Amino acid sequence: MPSRNNVQNTHISEKLRELHGALIEIVSVMNRPQRDEQMVREAGISLDRALFPLLVAVERLGPIGVVELADRAGRDYTTVSRQVAKLESLELVERRGSAADRRVREAVISPRGKAMTDRIDAAREKIGRAIFENWEEHDFNELVRLMRKFANDISGDIAGSAQDPRQTHGGDG
Repeated sequence: MPSRNNVQNTHISEKLRELHGALIEIVSVMNRPQRDEQMVREAGISLDRALFPLLVAVERLGPIGVVELADRAGRDYTTVSRQVAKLESLELVERRGSAADRRVREAVISPRGKAMTDRIDAAREKIGRAIFENWEEHDFNELVRLMRKFANDISGDIAGSAQDPRQTHGGDG
């Protein structure tokens, strides 16, 4: 008869695989160009699809350096640098020297960019309400709570592994 620990480990392994599959599916849906186009259309704004996630990231995470923004977006630094320059030319972001390191130029949302991300947020809420309209309030609240907990823990795990090169973690998306 297998020990309780082995049964529990097998169960956790199966559930982790299921969780990973669900995350891949969610990220795949969210990364589809059609999804960004739908959001831009729903928000009633005119913005190149490649610039859309960067604008939102600057609003949520800014001030943020281009290297960190490129890393978070999974894009090449030079590409993101050009795209942030485009956002700046559209007066959606502003660039300034970092308070912590004057060599680093950070992007921050401009008032015009904030007005645009507010419209995007309203569109996201409308789309989200449609997705969750048949969910029980308790289930929705639990999803939010657990996703926040997961995001906090996975962010800490990534930050921790970056600081300690002896730790290795699989990078299989």
